[in-house]
Amino acid sequence: MSALLEVEDLRVTFPTRSGPSEVVRGVSFTLGRERLGIVGESGSGKSQTGRAILGLTPPPGRATAARLAFDGIDLRNASPGQWRSLRGIRMSMVMQDPKFSLNPVMTIGRQLMEAAKRTAADRAEAKDRAMAMLEAVQIRDPARVFKAFPHELSGGMGQRAMIAMMLITEPDLLIADEPTSALDVTVQIEVLRILDRLVTDRGMGLIFISHDLRLVSSFCDRVLVMYAGRVVEEVKASALAQARHPYTQGLYGCLPRIEGSVRPLPTLQRDADWAL
Repeated sequence: MSALLEVEDLRVTFPTRSGPSEVVRGVSFTLGRERLGIVGESGSGKSQTGRAILGLTPPPGRATAARLAFDGIDLRNASPGQWRSLRGIRMSMVMQDPKFSLNPVMTIGRQLMEAAKRTAADRAEAKDRAMAMLEAVQIRDPARVFKAFPHELSGGMGQRAMIAMMLITEPDLLIADEPTSALDVTVQIEVLRILDRLVTDRGMGLIFISHDLRLVSSFCDRVLVMYAGRVVEEVKASALAQARHPYTQGLYGCLPRIEGSVRPLPTLQRDADWAL
């Protein structure tokens, strides 16, 4: 079976006063109907990789690739019409901060229905699906949230509304950028259960971007570890604790532990060769 997503030599460059700066450097991977985790520190290129796949690299940035294909469609030369038929229907992305992703002058319900109408038969079905998805992400009073504006919601509530919006069309590919960072543990588990069901039952491909190595190791199938715009290691998620690259080992070693007392606190010792 062919891969759902093929990425080869992906590069994202932004102009600076001192010349072009590559923030994503030669990233290559394939994605099937599975859960692929991408981990690394802030600034390692995780989010820019996800945005580039959906053609959302903000100008004046520029994304290039030797191959970038979704379900056999060459995304490098996709027309505006092709992007409209893919984004929000077959490909979606949960952005990291809902404050900058939700439209501040539209109610949550209107935004959800706008997404649902891409695949719903009529307005009534779109509203029913919007309400059902708000309930699915553990929003206690979906009728109130449906009528609310983004500024009237807490950060966690806004995150759940954003997740509901991206999942309402049941996409074939979902890129989730820190989707559970603002959620409490019980809601986090429910959201992960929804994502797991879409991957398992519908065959969705999921790219799960996170700082939480423990969460990624228990939820994902494979993990890409990024440092300074490069993939330094690919490892089976269940074997993340036994990773061989010193950067991955350092990240895992810096995770907080409840039991025992660690003195001195672990720090990540960097090597300049990792960025080469």
